[in-house]
Amino acid sequence: MNRWINGYCRLLEWCITLMLALMVILVFGNVVMRYAFNSGITVSEEVSRWLFVWMTFLGAIVALKEHGHLGTDMLTSRLPLMGKRICTAIAQVLMLFATWLLFSGSLAQARINYDVEAPVTGASVAIFYASGIVFAVSSALLLLIQLWRTLSGAADAAELQMVQEAPDIAGVEALHLADTPPLGQGPHSHTFRR
Repeated sequence: MNRWINGYCRLLEWCITLMLALMVILVFGNVVMRYAFNSGITVSEEVSRWLFVWMTFLGAIVALKEHGHLGTDMLTSRLPLMGKRICTAIAQVLMLFATWLLFSGSLAQARINYDVEAPVTGASVAIFYASGIVFAVSSALLLLIQLWRTLSGAADAAELQMVQEAPDIAGVEALHLADTPPLGQGPHSHTFRR
């Protein structure tokens, strides 16, 4: 199963790379055309906006698989393994609910806008909302697999940490904790007497 998931995420990474390259070409090309030739690429803005939305949702799938979303584990890092499992399972169920909301909303918008044409390209606006559907289905499958591993006890402590702290925050905390003497033993500690 992991092989299929890794392959799928690798495919998504290649899609994101191609979308980014196309977006850069469209935007940069449009800037050059405007300034050098007083012209432009008509579809540049609309297609670039759609590519950016698709890149965001596809990148979120990969980040979910790699536990790359930013967050804090201030509470769960202090819990025993069973407490971590319970908190992780609750978080995964809540994320599945949010994914369901995103799926149902994106599907409704795609159906409503299926016959609506984009102003410049003339493509169906449902393509824009399909990114939410792809994200919701993919992330729901990943979350169900992760929830099964959590409930069955197959997930180890590293898998139960669902987020990553921002590197700069973690670095500041590490520096702060390393340089802080125990309470009352620092160079500026004072004993107050009456």
